[in-house]
Amino acid sequence: MELHRTTGNWRLGLGLSLVTVILWGLVPVAIAIVLKKLDVYTINWFRFATAFILLGFYLFRQENIPKFSQLRSVPIYLFAIAILGLMGNYIFFVMGLKATSPSHAEVVIQLAGVFLSLGGLIIFKERYTRYQWLGVGILLAGFIGFFSEQLKVLAADSDRYINGSIMLVIAGITWAIYALIQKQLLTKLESAHIMWVIYGVCGLLFWTVAKPQTLLDLNSIEWMALIFCGLNTVIAYGAFAESLQHWEASRVSAILALAPIFTIVSMSLTAWLSPGLVTPEHITALGFLGAILVVVGSMSISLGKS
Repeated sequence: MELHRTTGNWRLGLGLSLVTVILWGLVPVAIAIVLKKLDVYTINWFRFATAFILLGFYLFRQENIPKFSQLRSVPIYLFAIAILGLMGNYIFFVMGLKATSPSHAEVVIQLAGVFLSLGGLIIFKERYTRYQWLGVGILLAGFIGFFSEQLKVLAADSDRYINGSIMLVIAGITWAIYALIQKQLLTKLESAHIMWVIYGVCGLLFWTVAKPQTLLDLNSIEWMALIFCGLNTVIAYGAFAESLQHWEASRVSAILALAPIFTIVSMSLTAWLSPGLVTPEHITALGFLGAILVVVGSMSISLGKS
């Protein structure tokens, strides 16, 4: 089987990776803004519906709408698991973010990459180098340090914080399940076709419990934040997929590991520029060091491949 080769245009690959990591780093802040007026299901319904419509329009313009015969080539249970996995990720991530904070959510969700790697070790019999195992150790040490420092800061509300963290860990697990299943789906279908079907089904399922009428309660800033969330789902994923065409996956993944830093910085700037728009976060120096170690660990896992 012929392996995929990059174009070698590393500057374009780096640029697209930076677009992705900035968008992924900003989306927790946007979610925190709209959570004041909307529930978890309405936010996710809007995100998936927007993604389904925009990606569908793109596929239509490209005359690349998947045929039913193509979709039938994939066992329906694989699609079902992928859909439930991604829905679980979106639900538990937003619930965990609501119970903690955007920066905390972005740090903890880095565990998703570890769960995905462990799945690769178990299911696909992949192997880790010693540098990757070192990266796992650094990431876990950073996570423990960040978590313990946040518990000290939020001692009065520690139960809610712990419950929110558990939800974020579940979000990471469900994302890893989705990603592992998608790896199998890619042997039969194009990635855009897979995502279009998943976006559509997820949007339809979320619509059954969403409250669209609450969208009327949003002000202009909250509307912009919600639209950003919807566009983020399509643009960030598209930039990520395109970056892999021009740059090695390990290097792209290393850049994406910087997402928590962008979230922490953007939260601080938002709280400073527009007090009251988001709840200010209180991250100690040791907590920030823990977040840095999480990033370094994630990058080591990505770049440590033999």
